Amino acid sequence: MHAQEINSKSRSDFRPDLQESLRHSHIDPSKLSTFQRIVLTTDGTLTEILEAYLFEKIRIVKLSEGVVSIAQDILPLDLKVGSEVIERKVLLQGKISRSNWIYAESVIVPDRLEEKYRERLLKSQESIGRLWLEHRSETYKEIVDSGREWAGDVAEHFKIQPEDKLLSRTYRVFCNKKPIMMITEKFPESYFLKDF
Repeated sequence: MHAQEINSKSRSDFRPDLQESLRHSHIDPSKLSTFQRIVLTTDGTLTEILEAYLFEKIRIVKLSEGVVSIAQDILPLDLKVGSEVIERKVLLQGKISRSNWIYAESVIVPDRLEEKYRERLLKSQESIGRLWLEHRSETYKEIVDSGREWAGDVAEHFKIQPEDKLLSRTYRVFCNKKPIMMITEKFPESYFLKDF
């Protein structure tokens, strides 16, 4: 699709969850590079999409992971205060370049996961997407938010300034018609500007 076609493309041409997310975030998709749009708007496995674009294997670097009781309701996951979740923060990093490409935060409902999947998630260094493929889990993703924000503390992972901007998307994942996790992925606005 050519740039002029993108500029004339209405947001209403996107699927409903994405359309709502873009409306709230005030992000104009026509102002993004092709790959930035792909990262923010597709529901494919991000690790494999990055590998195809960067021509580099991607590895997971776990920053933190643990079971916590939530202090406030999480409506997209139908969770009430006090529910136990796994909070996970990771980087998607190039295996050769050691460049950090994506920062991701996940809130996972352990009681709604198959036991084998839960164990692998906690013990392995694999991405969530790769574990879905390995376990042949049937999942559905729904984008609930996208945005542009200050990098703040996340800046150190990308070697940028705290006042630089990040683009982000948040989606929830369903399995067996239940929301099992919510994932927020962030990357610097200065990344992925080169089009195909």
